[in-house]
Amino acid sequence: MASPSPKSPEQSEKNKQYDRQLRLWGDHGQTALENGHICLINATALGTEILKSIVLPGVGAVTIVDDNIVSDEDIGSNFFLECSSKNLNRGSEALRLIIELNPAVQGYAVQEPTDQILLDNPDFFKKFSVVIATSLSEKTIQTLSNHLWEINVPFILCRSVGFLGSFRIQLKEHAIVESHPDNEQHDLRLDVPFQTLFDYLNSFDIDSLDLKDHGHIPWIVILYKAVQKWKISNSNRWPMSRKEKNEIKAIIDQYKRLDDNGMPIYEENFEEALRAVNTALTPTFLPVKIQELLYSSSAINLTKESSPFWIMCSALRTFVEAEGKGKLPVRGTLPDMTASTDHYVTLQNIYRNQAAIDSEIVYRKVQEIVTQLHCDHISESEVKLFCRHAHDLHLIKGSSIVGEYQFNNTVSSYIARFLEEPDVMMVHYILLRAAEMFRSEHCRAPGEWEPESDISKLKTCVSKLLTDISCTPFPKDDHIHEMCRYGGAEIHSVSAFLGGCVAHEAIKIVTKQYKPVNNTFIYDGASTNTATFTF
Repeated sequence: MASPSPKSPEQSEKNKQYDRQLRLWGDHGQTALENGHICLINATALGTEILKSIVLPGVGAVTIVDDNIVSDEDIGSNFFLECSSKNLNRGSEALRLIIELNPAVQGYAVQEPTDQILLDNPDFFKKFSVVIATSLSEKTIQTLSNHLWEINVPFILCRSVGFLGSFRIQLKEHAIVESHPDNEQHDLRLDVPFQTLFDYLNSFDIDSLDLKDHGHIPWIVILYKAVQKWKISNSNRWPMSRKEKNEIKAIIDQYKRLDDNGMPIYEENFEEALRAVNTALTPTFLPVKIQELLYSSSAINLTKESSPFWIMCSALRTFVEAEGKGKLPVRGTLPDMTASTDHYVTLQNIYRNQAAIDSEIVYRKVQEIVTQLHCDHISESEVKLFCRHAHDLHLIKGSSIVGEYQFNNTVSSYIARFLEEPDVMMVHYILLRAAEMFRSEHCRAPGEWEPESDISKLKTCVSKLLTDISCTPFPKDDHIHEMCRYGGAEIHSVSAFLGGCVAHEAIKIVTKQYKPVNNTFIYDGASTNTATFTF
């Protein structure tokens, strides 16, 4: 077997620079990020904080669309503008300083209004992995979101006003292969062992082992042997109830060696087996959510335009129905355990080899589909990754921001239900929407000129929104007064916090790892409370 080629100095330096994040999303995740291109509309304080946290991890390229000129207010709230930036283009000035954080990132500035780009060159947005927008008018928000929905480009709409902030993620369809669940179950197949695993597990005779070997057999073997012994007197059933699992634990205790005083000798591998009884004895089955994906119309009715995700789902379905006998491919990973090196490596290779066999079968099926459809090539590494995480596939089918802004019946009833509760964060959503409406009607933020006189005007905007959703009166006028006191100002600490949150979500979307927020996030900096809503 050939040894791996040594890494170049550039690659080693990159690995050192991105060490922590590589532990989160791996080399392939970093590659996806470096191939990403993010578009930011308006380099406000919030916008530049978002971009900062995307540039630092090494996204491939960023483009800032901003036709605004730097003002004193911008300099006061935006760390990526200098006094010398005044009266210059805000996007170009912010880009110049942001790119200094990571010279490997390509940066572009477009000094045109978003409305004009949508009118003259709507295909401009097709090249982006994600479009992020701040400080847009209601009309532009709806036009832009509708266009991005049609061309299937992810969109994140962000707001930061005073102590309040929010973002809304618009995803038409987003497939996640590596969802990184908090409580990932190991795929051990003890109830239906494949042939090589069956032979290995049955090669042990626990009672005949000497004390040294007895303390170094993997707990998987111990657990399997205990279950097989239990099944003899229980009609060959699989233990499911707590009572039955306690009986398995009793059998494991019987396998323990005794010292000269008749007391059980402490052996870590047996303690691990006891701890694993409640988690490792889960029967192998096809999860309902995965079954729904595999048998969805998108996986069955494939076309040349079908995404690689759906093509792999289709291939996986045929594997499950045939070679898998109703089961997904073996994951091929093994938990840590107390065992001799030989035992652990042997067991690890057994699982890995079966996983490779299964993924190879799925890959061949994928190639057959690709050939039939004449679509783009799907690499073997993609298929292996898909098979390894097939138990935790996740699909988000989102909703359009336009539908939310038009207050269809579903959205209206959803908002009204939350507003009936006291001190609910939905109040801040209504306030932020009302502030947008105010800006569209008066060409300025509420309270920007005369806070007191704007209170009644903002209250009118709130009333219009509540009428549209057939809702009860607004819970508290205090919130309206507070919004007018903000005067549309951005507080940097709020924008910095929210910017980090939005950057995380953008990276999740670009790398197709971890589940992004679905779909609205609200932050109240005064109370430090957060909430998520799904419109």
